[in-house]
Amino acid sequence: MSDLGRVLRLDARRTALLVAVPLLTVVGTAAAALSLCPPHAYWDNSVVALVNAVRLLGPVAAALAAWAAVRERPLDYLRNLTARSPATGVLFDLLLLSAAALVAYAAVTTVIVAVTLLHGGTGRSHPLGFAAGAGALVLHVVAGYLAGRVVPHRATAPLVLAATGLWSALRVPGMSWWSLLPPAALNQVALFTTLRPQVLADQVVWAVGATAALILGYVLWATRRALVGVPLAAALAAAAAATVGLHGTSGGTVAPVRTDQVCREWPLTVCVHPALRDALPALTAAVIPLAARLDGTPGAFTRVEQRPTWAPGGVRDGVAGVHLDAALPPGFEERAVRRIRDGLRDPRACPVPAGYGALVDAWLTGDPPPAIGDARTARAFGSWSEERRRAWLRRNFADYRTCTLGPNDFRAATGAHPSVPSGAGNVPGRENGSGAAIAPGAGNVPGSPR
Repeated sequence: MSDLGRVLRLDARRTALLVAVPLLTVVGTAAAALSLCPPHAYWDNSVVALVNAVRLLGPVAAALAAWAAVRERPLDYLRNLTARSPATGVLFDLLLLSAAALVAYAAVTTVIVAVTLLHGGTGRSHPLGFAAGAGALVLHVVAGYLAGRVVPHRATAPLVLAATGLWSALRVPGMSWWSLLPPAALNQVALFTTLRPQVLADQVVWAVGATAALILGYVLWATRRALVGVPLAAALAAAAAATVGLHGTSGGTVAPVRTDQVCREWPLTVCVHPALRDALPALTAAVIPLAARLDGTPGAFTRVEQRPTWAPGGVRDGVAGVHLDAALPPGFEERAVRRIRDGLRDPRACPVPAGYGALVDAWLTGDPPPAIGDARTARAFGSWSEERRRAWLRRNFADYRTCTLGPNDFRAATGAHPSVPSGAGNVPGRENGSGAAIAPGAGNVPGSPR
């Protein structure tokens, strides 16, 4: 009888594990792919993708555990024939099911890590984040299995799936501290910030405490041993302390972090966050014409730096600050150039550019000239050479900045072409008639207008 019981139990467990591992791997990978679209190279967001994947992976794991518990419940009479504690078999089943779920979790983690490494991962990997996801997943397995043990009915597994799915669905990132309870819902981490380790640590403690409380509570119910109440109280105390920590989270789940930027040094210096190093060629090519046209004016710059979203942009002391989206949508470089240009104007004097200022704006960024009321001035400005426009901007930059340009400012320059001082400018190289920067003895700089 003992041998028969062992065979039957192994068969039941083997079927559950064969189903659980591949199913959980597929579900977890699909959930992580949704958070990793588009792929990026920021470790913090990789951790967020993995933690968020548990919101879908956890309910499926809980339902499978409940199904396994209901399926094995008829074999309990075989376990009662042994001298072992009635909780031993349950603990062994929980160990096997948790191991199967963690194998699937490890496979999902491997996929996320590989994607991040392929994109040149930057930032911190946060081992506590990986542990928080694993703890939340094991908590689902334990809760689902014990539900199947307590209510051994065919409808238990679907009900567990619905209940845990609703618990996960109610999590909205950033709306309440409740969303930080496992399975946590985290927002994507912006560049120049990082996840707060204390939040991740509280999530780990909460998941471990809640899991231990469920297991010890079942053992106490099955064995009626009062001594089990001591570790049970300790587990509940740990979960309560972690709850207080998550409730008292101040400053959000992220914190600013210092990041050493990567730069491209020629023909002017352009620096971005390491996760956006692929943006350097396109951004450099886009800002070169604007830097050349502003040469010699108070808005001239020879360096471009990506700034955090909370830091101001604009041009200060020859440095232009830009804000870039981590996803790098199409046309990001043109938008960065326009933001630099818009930062040249005094927002108090001209909140909305129009008229002659809009004409100069279009030239600075290479856009088609807009239609303005003074067609004669527009035609005259369009007929000027690149060198003439730059010399005119040097003389009239103050009026352009305050949006006080008038027709007389353009007509005063309709005479002889003003000369351009030789050797002027901070952008390396000389300029041809079309405005492209040319290095001595070299061809056109990539991205210069022709």
